Amino acid sequence: MAANLTLRLAAAADLAAIMAIERGPGFERFVGRSSIEEHQGLMASANHVYFVGTSISGAIVAFAILRDLEDAHGNVYLKRIAVVRPDEGLGGAFLRLVVGWVFARARPHRFWLDCFTHNARAQRVYEKLGFTRDGVLRQAYLAPNGDRFDLTMMAITRLEWREGAGAP
Repeated sequence: MAANLTLRLAAAADLAAIMAIERGPGFERFVGRSSIEEHQGLMASANHVYFVGTSISGAIVAFAILRDLEDAHGNVYLKRIAVVRPDEGLGGAFLRLVVGWVFARARPHRFWLDCFTHNARAQRVYEKLGFTRDGVLRQAYLAPNGDRFDLTMMAITRLEWREGAGAP
């Protein structure tokens, strides 16, 4: 399926599919979630952009939310990314498309993210695409149940992307 994946800008009509993905069974340990109102607000913001990944049939199988597209220092942030079915190569293929979109723009120098420190699977995908670890934000995420989790920061620069397997 990963070879037949298409990246497109998301529309308001895609929010139900996006919310269904982020609420997949067991995803709460690895992916943040937003209410419909939060998603609508972010989608309307000039500081955010939503993408979906679609299969050859047109079904939405992945989504990503980016922030800080116009950051004065050229740092674009990956707020959230998720796929319908993990462990099938879809996440890496989708993220490769998203990273390519980011660095095809004139301004971005660095693309960064944070993920739950316990999400080793995601960190392996990020590393395969050239992201490196920048540090840990200790107890930075407050879960809905009141638990706190560490976040691992990871990033890739335009030069690293160009020199790696990601650039065309």
